Amino acid sequence: MRIVFMGSPDFAVPSLQILQENGYQIVGVVTATDKWGGRGNKKLLESAVKTYAKEAGLPVLQPKNLKAPEFVAELAALKPDLQVVVAFRMLPEVVWSLPTIGTFNLHGSLLPKYRGAAPINWAIIEGERETGVTTFFIKHEIDTGDVLLQDRLEIEENETFGELYDRMKKLGARAVLKTVQLIETGNYTLLPQDHQAATKAPKIFHEDCRIDFEQSARRVHNFIRGLSPHPAAWTLLDGLELKIYESRCDPAPPVHPPGAIDTDQRKYLRFATKDGYVSVLELQLQGRKRMRVRDFLNGYTIEQTN
Repeated sequence: MRIVFMGSPDFAVPSLQILQENGYQIVGVVTATDKWGGRGNKKLLESAVKTYAKEAGLPVLQPKNLKAPEFVAELAALKPDLQVVVAFRMLPEVVWSLPTIGTFNLHGSLLPKYRGAAPINWAIIEGERETGVTTFFIKHEIDTGDVLLQDRLEIEENETFGELYDRMKKLGARAVLKTVQLIETGNYTLLPQDHQAATKAPKIFHEDCRIDFEQSARRVHNFIRGLSPHPAAWTLLDGLELKIYESRCDPAPPVHPPGAIDTDQRKYLRFATKDGYVSVLELQLQGRKRMRVRDFLNGYTIEQTN
């Protein structure tokens, strides 16, 4: 079976690697174009998938335009039986319909829940205790295709996005391998999604990450961990942006208004919410390094609310 793999970030690398290591014929790898970055935007950066593909000796394609006739012709020349998509761009029909078997996608949620660009973040933000991965055949509407396979994963109480992301990329790789094996046998049943049960997981922008302390302590805590370490939840301190990376719920009845700061200036820093407090364990003030709260308080005096 001739496979074309499509993906860019590190999340996709284990999926490509597991197929390669299990002897599948990867005839091409499609990934993002190189971008200028680093200090002063002076370094040309390649995707994690491209780095792995080069090391594995796999042919790499980096189209700027997925609809460009020259790219479609190049893809068709590879004569793929199957395309596997993990953390890549939205594909035009001329691309996803090209293989003889079809194109399947790995998505980081239990579809139809959390359709969209940020399913892992939103599952934590919404306080889910379970998530997982789904493989499905691509069709016109994004994340709506018939399900091939799902694997579940428990979300730990204080687990952050970054921690769950690392676990899910491994779970996802195993799901990709199992899906390819199912397709290879031809012994599988497609399960249509229940569109009535669908929820959304839209892309998260910087302004969306500002913390609303008018919510419950649990909701604020989930918001912080669902955005840690990136894009990172933030609030303002002395007019500067304060990113919060790690927190805990403090059930003490609040004696301060939501958003007010309570600290002993040595060991703890917490923000009042509508029903309690959120204690900050790790943070980064604009212009400073990321650090533990005790280290921060050791060099910064906070004017707290009485």
